[in-house]
Amino acid sequence: MQQGFDRAKYLAMQSEHIAARRAQFGGKLYLEFGGKLFDDMHASRVLPGFTPDNKIAMLETLRDDVEVIVVVSAKDLAGNKHRADHGIPYESDVLRLIDGFRGRDLHVGSVVITQATEDNAQARAFRRKLERLGLRVYRHYPIKGYPSDVRHIVSDAGFGKNDYIETERDLVVITAPGPGSGKMATCLSQLYHDHQRGLRSGYAKYETFPIWNLPLDHPVNIAYEAATADLDDVNMIDPYHLAAYGEQVVNYNRDVEVFPVLNQLFETLIGKSPYKSPTDMGVNMAGFCISDDEVCRRASQQEVIRRWYKAAVHERAEMLEPHASERIALLMSQLGIALEDRPVVVPANNVARRTKAPAAAIELPDGRVVTGKTSALLGASSAMLINALKVLAGIDDEIQLLSPESIEPIQQLKTGILGSQNPRLHTDEVLIALAVSANADDNARRALDQLRHLRGCDVHTTVILGSVDEGIFRQLGIQVTSEPVYQTNKLYRKR
Repeated sequence: MQQGFDRAKYLAMQSEHIAARRAQFGGKLYLEFGGKLFDDMHASRVLPGFTPDNKIAMLETLRDDVEVIVVVSAKDLAGNKHRADHGIPYESDVLRLIDGFRGRDLHVGSVVITQATEDNAQARAFRRKLERLGLRVYRHYPIKGYPSDVRHIVSDAGFGKNDYIETERDLVVITAPGPGSGKMATCLSQLYHDHQRGLRSGYAKYETFPIWNLPLDHPVNIAYEAATADLDDVNMIDPYHLAAYGEQVVNYNRDVEVFPVLNQLFETLIGKSPYKSPTDMGVNMAGFCISDDEVCRRASQQEVIRRWYKAAVHERAEMLEPHASERIALLMSQLGIALEDRPVVVPANNVARRTKAPAAAIELPDGRVVTGKTSALLGASSAMLINALKVLAGIDDEIQLLSPESIEPIQQLKTGILGSQNPRLHTDEVLIALAVSANADDNARRALDQLRHLRGCDVHTTVILGSVDEGIFRQLGIQVTSEPVYQTNKLYRKR
């Protein structure tokens, strides 16, 4: 894969810039971390060369000064909101994040449940669970008029009613399972409480997207807007930055909307705000580390197409109005791209039309596209996976990696004992059968050895995948899209 981003330069510049911002305030710095810390797959897709763990690798250079606070919204807990990339609820992701930080020897100080109300049973139960696990848990509450009623917000009836988070270190990282969790409000609440206690503290924002020093219509920034289409986030020129400096830079609506609150807070607490615009709050250096702009443009265009398929499948599965997909379609028009520009879409659909059954296609690292069709033995995804491994291993297409005799007992188990109505092997069953065959078959062993080369590859299927195949592709690091149609008309579908 071509690289478009300089990781080493990014880690060095980012650490230096955060150190400078800490020096600016002199005391404690609350650093709001937007996006993903451990597995920023979106960034790695639109900025090839940006590894999913870039942010956490940078934090490790500051390990002795860092304390992490994980924020989760009580509303998201009550709504059982899930992370789409991992398929797990936010409640589970909070625990996953804490384990991840601890695994990197980073100190997790506490968890904050925002938007807490007495009638939210799910949030209360999660709080008890966290406390039984030995974690400190704090609650922040809905504030009437947030973010417009600044005088009320910056008062004892606003931030003042929130729990004060006790912290031990001077660089406090505020992160969350997903957007809209209340990270910024948590930081601002802490500034208010610190001032009440006579403590010096400051705030900065570490958000990779939108990239402030790229044009508003740059594909990297448009890809971010596509990724947040369901949140009604809009990239925009920062009006405060334009007024203060006469310079056009990119921010997004939520930061622009909340900036007066932050400005008023600083003016109330220390007499003068250190920031003239929401862009000033940021410490993101990603835009300076793009090494090949054209590579990042192409990668971002592909990401926008993926986002359309993802939104369309979600809307089909949940019987929703097509608001997000229609918004992404407009972004595609702005970029001058179509669904067919995704290299695996046309080959998969061609096979489906020819066979009148579900089909799949994968683009290999060298650009070759391999397809798979539905058969009596294998589903389309399983056939495609086998075919791709054969191509990568240089195995002749006529050679059977899995004989009908080896597949038949698995089918009998599925349909006879386990009661499955689908005798075809799923991707997990195919991989297990291949692993068993590898003990005695050199071709099966060679094919299995190629699995690692599928990471980062693109796949398209002509029907919505079941949870098993979707999970296997996710574990293999394969980027999958699907046509927003089901193979059958059944009303009940296993998740």
